[in-house]
Amino acid sequence: MTITVSGIPQMGLGTYGRTGDDGLAAMLAAIELGYRHIDTAQSYGTEITVGRAIPRSGLKREAFFVTTKVADTNLDKASFLPSVEQSLETLQLDHVDLLLIHWPSAKDAVPFEDYMTALGEAKARGWTKRIGVSNYPIADIERAKAILGEGALSTNQVEIHPYLQSPKLTTYAKNTGLQLTAYQPLAKGRVSGEPLLKAIAEKHGVTAPAISLAFLMSQGHVVIPSSANAGRLRENLAALNVKLSEEDVATIRTLNSGERIVNPQKSPKWDD
Repeated sequence: MTITVSGIPQMGLGTYGRTGDDGLAAMLAAIELGYRHIDTAQSYGTEITVGRAIPRSGLKREAFFVTTKVADTNLDKASFLPSVEQSLETLQLDHVDLLLIHWPSAKDAVPFEDYMTALGEAKARGWTKRIGVSNYPIADIERAKAILGEGALSTNQVEIHPYLQSPKLTTYAKNTGLQLTAYQPLAKGRVSGEPLLKAIAEKHGVTAPAISLAFLMSQGHVVIPSSANAGRLRENLAALNVKLSEEDVATIRTLNSGERIVNPQKSPKWDD
């Protein structure tokens, strides 16, 4: 079952760490289970694995929604568009469905307008159907809109999970029609041992990670969990059929503590 929000399949497959033959096997197992939205990035080293998995799956290119991201080391004018060309070659695709800027250039080392303009150019050339950003605070999204126009960005991919629900960013996104995509939706596996989630999971006959994913999707987010284990991949898909009650949602909201897992030195000033 494929549910889309803002034209993006709501359940995707994160591919960080899925390299080599083991990574290929994990991707093929996920595709066999029904995953069609595949999320990769230049910096993951998994574009080559995705490029092997899609033809090996036996499915047509049109069956897949492929996202990749331009690394912050490729944002300058000389590197941006050639890096996207290289990504397409590595992925063995003539276009991706969604192209994101992975991180804003720290302290504007690369002029903001330069790489935003290049992002728009990649779309104009037909190299991607949609464009967006990742790890962007509200201020930078507003800057991007001023350059690319209202509605140009399809999503902002950010860390969101029960412990980091980002209420300011989420409210902004809802008010402006910007889709959020949640990475690390299982908080690096921490949700598996969360008593509140386990209790709700028992009621619904699923796992605690599935409840975490169902909660995020109930808030309108796209989710891209990652696993190399076929059993867990199947359990995560079960989240698509979970209908949480208002009480369930209210309970999960109490877990928000603003706890961030991914926060490198190059991070922008977060809103939450």
